[in-house]
Amino acid sequence: MTHCRPKAAPARLLVPALALLLAAALPARAQVVVKMATLVPENSKYHLILKEMIDRFQRATQGRVTVRLYPGSVAGDDQDVVRKMRLGSLNAGLLTSSGVQAIDPTVMALQVPMLYSSYEEIDHVLAVYGPKVEASMASKGFVVLAWADGGWVRFFTKTPVRTPDDLKPLKLFAWGNDTDALEIWKGAGFNPVPLPSTEISTALQTGLVSALPTTPTAAVLLQWYQHAKNMTDVKWGLLLGAMLVSRSTWDKISPEDQTAFRAAAAEAGARLRTEARASEERDIAAMKARGLNVVAVDAKAEAAWRAAAEAAYPKVRGKIVPEAAFDEARKILADYRAKQAPAPKK
Repeated sequence: MTHCRPKAAPARLLVPALALLLAAALPARAQVVVKMATLVPENSKYHLILKEMIDRFQRATQGRVTVRLYPGSVAGDDQDVVRKMRLGSLNAGLLTSSGVQAIDPTVMALQVPMLYSSYEEIDHVLAVYGPKVEASMASKGFVVLAWADGGWVRFFTKTPVRTPDDLKPLKLFAWGNDTDALEIWKGAGFNPVPLPSTEISTALQTGLVSALPTTPTAAVLLQWYQHAKNMTDVKWGLLLGAMLVSRSTWDKISPEDQTAFRAAAAEAGARLRTEARASEERDIAAMKARGLNVVAVDAKAEAAWRAAAEAAYPKVRGKIVPEAAFDEARKILADYRAKQAPAPKK
């Protein structure tokens, strides 16, 4: 009787079978969930831009990374978001400079009052100095995905304010965690009231606060101008912001998905900046139509605001902005202005 030996499996069948066995033996990369919070109001144009960013990114990663967005201060103000990111209950945030400052104060070199006079100046200094800020943030456990801004900060007040002396008697909102800034405001003769940003509306309605430094866009979106119907038309400083993710979460995302996240965030950051800058005059016009009084500031009054800001620079340098960051940003700005100045006539 003949014994039949089993035929060997063709190599072409063994290759996919072996691949399946190896895949089963290797640990699968777990899906990453990124919980992102922001002060941006729900259903605003800015919220829609963030939602579109998330949709684009999630499609690019084919479900490997899921982003859950918590808008409208539901996770607290910027300081709350940073604290929760450190604890791990949140993983990312679109923050204003107040939140970014809580991680690394070098960012405040781009927020020095009355130092910058145009978006072009801010953009130039950020392009040159921003990578240093990002490196410093990375060393502290946070990855900057994109920069954004909310436009120029003005003063919204219950009574008309034209000069710094007009502002001094009013109860001025100030970020509750920034003790150095509070000290500087008080030292200059102002009356700051420290509060979390989530309490601004109530404080304006009750009279706890009678003056608020904010952007026209924020004043419209959050309806703050309804309780502070005067706007001093001086560009005090730019409201800078950044989209951040914690390093611990970032490291869980594959390199190819990190690239997709950066690309989606960069596009969203550019759209947020464009929208904020384009809507500024439109928002002011809309508020004027609803009763806002825009207090014009002539050259003499603007010089008074500049003098008040510059008088505080020696204290801002070192207390609010690290000395090296303050000096480097001012040098970059001075060099830029020198190149933009018209050549002297021969």
